[in-house]
Amino acid sequence: MADKRDYYEVLGVSKTATDDEIKKAYRVLARKYHPDAHPGDKEAEEKFKEATEAYGILSDSEKRAQYDRFGHSAFDQSAGGAGGFNFTGMDFGDIFGDIFGDLFGAGGAARGGYSSRSANSPQKGSNVRLSIRISFEEAVFGCKKEIEFNHKEKCATCNGTGAKPGSKVETCTKCGGQGRVVFNQRTLFGMAQSVQTCPDCRGTGKVIKDKCTACYGSGYVSKKKRLEVNIPAGIDEGQAIRLKGMGEPGSNGAEYGDLLVEVSVTRHPTFQRDGYDLYSTAPLPFTKAALGGFITIQTIDGAVEYELKPGTQTDTRIALKNKGVPRGGDMNRRGTHYVTLIVSVPTKLTSEQKKLLTQLDELENGDKNRKKPWGK
Repeated sequence: MADKRDYYEVLGVSKTATDDEIKKAYRVLARKYHPDAHPGDKEAEEKFKEATEAYGILSDSEKRAQYDRFGHSAFDQSAGGAGGFNFTGMDFGDIFGDIFGDLFGAGGAARGGYSSRSANSPQKGSNVRLSIRISFEEAVFGCKKEIEFNHKEKCATCNGTGAKPGSKVETCTKCGGQGRVVFNQRTLFGMAQSVQTCPDCRGTGKVIKDKCTACYGSGYVSKKKRLEVNIPAGIDEGQAIRLKGMGEPGSNGAEYGDLLVEVSVTRHPTFQRDGYDLYSTAPLPFTKAALGGFITIQTIDGAVEYELKPGTQTDTRIALKNKGVPRGGDMNRRGTHYVTLIVSVPTKLTSEQKKLLTQLDELENGDKNRKKPWGK
């Protein structure tokens, strides 16, 4: 056994490692080298077998004690298994279910994967998503929207049992009502015990011979449902309102999942949003820019008057406090509306306007910057 690496070295732990540390180390290696993640890779397969053999010894207190005392020679005479270790009778369901849930997927047990959870244990129903579109103003100020969706309700004919009235729901004889079956399977490492969802009852632990004709044995019927949803003020693109218990029904008496109503907000032609703040631009007559005074600015609340200082330059940004988006639905706590002022220069002038501007030009520059008067 001199060619074998030390089991502690294989897992990368010390000889004083706890059971949890050993399990954690094996989980990392098994996830890294599992053959399902590296099909056809012999090197990864060997490393996976080596790590599994090490875990099989060090995770068992008695075998670990023998190994600590005698090393690999303690298992020289073991029949079969990877590297001479016999895996018969060992249950890898817990560790494999924990490690390889992402490799096998949610239905892994049904496809022969490992799972430590009882297949017929109560499980909350899945969430359901629904999308609605609202206007920019509705997102800022909140609103009420009526939604319609299909909702599974308990079948009134069979009272949710799935069985035809007068018939019985029987315990599955194949799994004894456990929802899963255990069997020995030859693997890369020798014989190992595997857990699989019962093929007869599909994990429910129950068998319905005479199905209800109203729900076809599912125990639920789909009905159109209408609800009024309160959209809170300040909701943003992609956020969702959760309606508890309006999703898919749970299994074996577990609660329903939730309905998630996701909002999509229509763009506004004038305002842009960044968190709780709003942004826009506004034209500024060049006379107002020079002389100052009151101008009218459009906000999400409507038109407001704002007083400018004389000599305001183009691209000046002003801040309108508490004119932005409500925080947490509170209309008294709002963001800021930032307005960028763009000085506008007229392209068409009346004779009187030209005359006045000419006089202004003469006052400022005399005749040095002008070859002839405007309009001549």
